[in-house]
Amino acid sequence: MKKIVGIFVLILGLCGCASLNLWGGSGSSVTVQKGDTLYSISRRYNVPIKDLININHMVSPYTLYVGQKISLPTKQYHIVQRGESLYSIARIYNVDITSLSRVNNLSTPYALYVGQKLLLPASVSSAQATGSKVAAAPTKSSNIPTTSTKKQVYVPTTPPAKNRSAKFLWPIQGTVISGFGNLGKGRKNDGINIKAPLGTAVKAADAGTVAYAGSELKGFGNLILIKHTDGWITAYAHNDKMFVKKGQKVARGEKISTVGSTGSVTAPQLHFEVRTGKKAVNPRLYLP
Repeated sequence: MKKIVGIFVLILGLCGCASLNLWGGSGSSVTVQKGDTLYSISRRYNVPIKDLININHMVSPYTLYVGQKISLPTKQYHIVQRGESLYSIARIYNVDITSLSRVNNLSTPYALYVGQKLLLPASVSSAQATGSKVAAAPTKSSNIPTTSTKKQVYVPTTPPAKNRSAKFLWPIQGTVISGFGNLGKGRKNDGINIKAPLGTAVKAADAGTVAYAGSELKGFGNLILIKHTDGWITAYAHNDKMFVKKGQKVARGEKISTVGSTGSVTAPQLHFEVRTGKKAVNPRLYLP
């Protein structure tokens, strides 16, 4: 069994925050695993359910079986030109701005830059894209997603986490400005966002090993992932300065970074997530 697999591609932008999408991908098809549903596959690959239904010619009740091949729409991107806004781009492809912002995990005020690649909703056809600055995504099937720089980020495989009785420490003291769960309009926060002054010390929620420390994953700015000995993972995004590196062991309560506004946010805050195996859980349930 391989010791390392690609996980932790991070897709940002839920109300100025972000969520960790562990299993995103740009493959042309996926194989149904035990426990999969049409809903879980749509969330995993960030594809609307209606597009999965249409491309696979499904009919109600949309029953899946283990080993079934599910086709995924080919991903297309719009290259932002000078003077364009999210609103004008949405009009070009006749899609609503909510769908366009959701698939790109953008939050208001939807700031764009020239040359930025925007993922188009799966409902946009190749014909609609003709004449626009569109780049097609690779069609090679893969469960290992790539970042905008085509660099893969690897983290050791995480076994199912044990039940946790001990609480994590609050990484910072501040005001929770975005909670865990659905935020409305198809948006979801897999963690919480905590507002605090720029430069506030961010502390490790528990002892562990730094699995990632960098800024290669678009939207999260300076990001730190810590793998804990019991199989749990905590994530700390939008940092200003980082004081740890990959592979470094950290103690519970150790200063690992300072609060910043890097990535997709414009005000100093920390995006904090807690994961047990693949699953994101509400951090508030595991904090004192």
